[in-house]
Amino acid sequence: RFFSLTETPENFTVVLDEEGFKELQPSEHLQVESSVWLPLNVISNGNASNSSQAVGVTKIAKSVIAPLAQQHVSVFMLSTYQTDFILVREKDLAVVIHTLEEEFNIYREVGGEYSAVLSQDVRNGFQKNGKEAPQPTVHPVLIPPNQFCVMSLDPDTLPAIATTLIDALFYSSSPKEGALPSQDLDCIKFFSFSLIDGYVSLVMDTEAQRQFPADLLFTSSSGELWRMVRIGGQPLGFDECGIVAQISQPLADSDISAYYISTFSFDHALVPEEDIVSVTEMLQQHRKEPAC
Repeated sequence: RFFSLTETPENFTVVLDEEGFKELQPSEHLQVESSVWLPLNVISNGNASNSSQAVGVTKIAKSVIAPLAQQHVSVFMLSTYQTDFILVREKDLAVVIHTLEEEFNIYREVGGEYSAVLSQDVRNGFQKNGKEAPQPTVHPVLIPPNQFCVMSLDPDTLPAIATTLIDALFYSSSPKEGALPSQDLDCIKFFSFSLIDGYVSLVMDTEAQRQFPADLLFTSSSGELWRMVRIGGQPLGFDECGIVAQISQPLADSDISAYYISTFSFDHALVPEEDIVSVTEMLQQHRKEPAC
């Protein structure tokens, strides 16, 4: 089962499997992206010899994200505490497999069983893109001052925090008592909860974290804090290719870890707080460089 719910200032983004979608009640307030998407999960980084200690989308930027962008494949990223999911449109599957099969052994999971998939198995009108990928739009970025945590918990303890979770997602948007107006405006609301194949992942800022019992949530042994880079001045849509690549590639070149969460309107990269200054300078420089 696949379920993810992310709150941003603009909306809630829900990503769920077909069974879960059928359980949703029809609503005029529900806007649905028309495509069916397939989640890819990289178990190990193919045949690449990679000594990088970076985590998240950084470790697959060059082997997965960049090649798919070059083949005009739009991706929807969802990083979790445990792993990274690259969602691609079902209609692009043939291109995806052909692009990645030299680097990776690719398997399809059906009912808990894995079977190898080759490009000839899913040709279905496949034509390799022979054109050079268009230069992606360089989108503006916003770096709010919030500090974020990437955490998990034992699924068995979910009932114990259900009320707190609902409150954090749906009833905590009002300004905090004692907060200065400027502080409240600078920080942005971002909360992500996912329950995928029995594993729970939570991304929230330190303000929201204080609402939860500390003994139930766990994070990395370093207790690292993260800062957000929000990508997009206007809603990004789902068709543009290369948005994830233009952020993840420079981070990979500098071996900087990053979690990446796409939503219905904007994209969000989380980088270690200690690296936010260098990331800011890197992205500013990237925006000054002339297109090739």
